[in-house]
Amino acid sequence: MSEEKAQDFIRQMVAADVAAGKHDGRVQTRFPPEPNGYLQLGHAKAICLSFGIAQEFGGKCNLRFDDTNPEKESEEFVNSMREDINWLGFQWDKECFASDYFEQLFDWACALIEKGLAYVDDLTPDQMREYRGTLTEVGKNSPFRDRSAEENLDLFKRMRAGEFADGEKVLRAKIDMTHPNLNMRDPVMYRIKRMHHHRIGDAWCIYPSYDYTHGQSDSIEGVTHSLCSLEFEDHRPLYDWFIEKLEIFPSKQTEFARMNVTYLVMSKRKLRELVEEGHVSGWDDPRMPTLSGMRRRGVPAEAIRAFCELAGVTKFNATSDIALLEHAMRDHLNRTSQRRMAVLNPLELVITNWPEGKTIEVDAVNNPEDESTGTRKVPFSGRLYIEQEDFREEANKKFFRLKKGKEVRLRYAYIIRADEVEKDADGNVIKVLCTADLDTLGAQPTDRKVKGVIHWVSAEHAVKSEVRLFDRLFTVEKPDADKDRSFTEFLNRDSLQTTTAYVEPALASAASGERVQFERTGYFVTDSKDHIAGEKPVFNRTVTLKDSWAKKGG
Repeated sequence: MSEEKAQDFIRQMVAADVAAGKHDGRVQTRFPPEPNGYLQLGHAKAICLSFGIAQEFGGKCNLRFDDTNPEKESEEFVNSMREDINWLGFQWDKECFASDYFEQLFDWACALIEKGLAYVDDLTPDQMREYRGTLTEVGKNSPFRDRSAEENLDLFKRMRAGEFADGEKVLRAKIDMTHPNLNMRDPVMYRIKRMHHHRIGDAWCIYPSYDYTHGQSDSIEGVTHSLCSLEFEDHRPLYDWFIEKLEIFPSKQTEFARMNVTYLVMSKRKLRELVEEGHVSGWDDPRMPTLSGMRRRGVPAEAIRAFCELAGVTKFNATSDIALLEHAMRDHLNRTSQRRMAVLNPLELVITNWPEGKTIEVDAVNNPEDESTGTRKVPFSGRLYIEQEDFREEANKKFFRLKKGKEVRLRYAYIIRADEVEKDADGNVIKVLCTADLDTLGAQPTDRKVKGVIHWVSAEHAVKSEVRLFDRLFTVEKPDADKDRSFTEFLNRDSLQTTTAYVEPALASAASGERVQFERTGYFVTDSKDHIAGEKPVFNRTVTLKDSWAKKGG
């Protein structure tokens, strides 16, 4: 366990519990997503924390799907969550479902009824809201609150048997309608809801609430440290109340600040809105902060874990700068990505003193950060593509790329001088005619210094590819901060630009999901859905080499 990790308050708490021999020094955590969407970057923090603590203290972590609301849950989401957690680098001890515990939860509800601690209520949802009171006004008791235990037990069993219509009755905990915490004002434990469950079908027509299910599920699994995000802090007294009244294993809930990141929205509801309204292509759109979207964009799992560690674990909500995430991405990709050359906005360059039809191969470094990756052969000919932005007819002294009458080095190849240009009818440069210094392959001239270096691809050997330039999905740091405006008003309309690029031949056979650095351009990955090696190359930009947003002023 690293010294840095030991400093956060949750790890300090766990270390103290282990040292004191609490639960015989055992550490059991869990990650309990509801399978009603795809996991996103905020979940990554919770995953790294719960799984990480289990690893660090020799404990175990369960994956539990809190599937108590069948309306929006599906097997698709279950499968995606399994895949995302494995991709992030973690493996659970046991896979559990809250629906595994429905029979036990029902029995415990009956036990609370028999103790006089739960009752069946006939109030409508609107009436319940009225009776509940507010933060400044106490609630009042339901007229059905004083039913006998026998009547409540009979009604509850008939609810399960399907005798009543959806929403006609609910089961509520009997706590205190004057409690200052609204969650303790006789919360609903069960609702009648005839909906097909993705896992257990139509076996139940009553479903337990999250607040009733959560703590008891932790208790059943012997969870010693139940780690939740800060919005559940006000629910902790209810969590503890159910465990205390049922006299079951005392799982302990602790809250931490959730992950917030600039230029992103994390709300599952808002992410679903982006998908359903067609603002993105799906949950795995590379602009989405979902783990599947980030994976498709080429973000390394190691970078996400590093970002979560950099963001830290605190008790107070804060927002991390997306630049910190992009730094973690660049740091990992720089060390691990193979270098390749690609031209996204091509300008034809012809070397006039190059022998017609001649092709050679030049040695190109695969990764200067890792000598073990060696070199590769890149074909070089007399007709090349360079980036349009790398040439100007006229430019000042600070422009170190190719300009008319001046020299530049072609990466891994020769020094060339731009002599003439050809233009189209509108006056646009469409071809640059150059002379190469044929003595400068792998050698520096002794009579002059040439500062600029530009990349290229051989026009005869280049592979035509689709390149998708993904950028931040929103134009403002906090797109959902303005309560009077929809967050979709701040969508970045330029967050996806598609272009046809020419890439070196080595990229034609790149495997699906293979990450590379396009030299001088950025980090890219072959698209996991649309890329077909050798037939249809498709590359997604993961991140630029430098933070271009800083230059824009955000």
